[in-house]
Amino acid sequence: MTDVPRMGRPRASSPETIAEAACELFFEQGYDGTSIGDITRRAGVARASFFNYFRAKSDVLWSGFDARLAAAFGAMAEGAAVPDALAGIGRDLTPDTLALAITNAEAMGLGEELERQRAERLALLQREIAPRLTDTTGDALLAQIRAAAYGAAVLGAVWMWAQRGASSVSLEALLQHALSISGRFGGSDDSSAAALA
Repeated sequence: MTDVPRMGRPRASSPETIAEAACELFFEQGYDGTSIGDITRRAGVARASFFNYFRAKSDVLWSGFDARLAAAFGAMAEGAAVPDALAGIGRDLTPDTLALAITNAEAMGLGEELERQRAERLALLQREIAPRLTDTTGDALLAQIRAAAYGAAVLGAVWMWAQRGASSVSLEALLQHALSISGRFGGSDDSSAAALA
């Protein structure tokens, strides 16, 4: 079966249109079985339009989260406290392609890819947060551990939010709770660091 060109005005390109087409195809033929060409044909847009919004196929799922992550890193660079900057990720976030992927990972053939992408974001969070914590604690190892805890808090809250039903659970509340737990790691007790010195 060949694709018949559509007559009339082409569909407007938007990240939402492309993401919707991608998710439909992930359900139908699996993540690995779907190419960028498949996505652009389904969306009725040129291949170049895909790359106007996304760098790779996986970005279709993560773009909303990644934009909020970039905003959080920007807030930290301007001097915001780490927990305050990270809390912004959960404010007013509505269910999106990432929440859909988390709850339908098996049906979309996303299991391994989603976990790989999650691990990459955890590493990114740790890499961005640790230097800011080192500045406040003076202990680079403690900063690495606390940064990993904050990263795990963010991703854990997002996963729980999606799995519990994103429209019925507050990500902001889950994230605040997770960040408060992470903040307890390596508080003012520096005795272990002193023992290693």
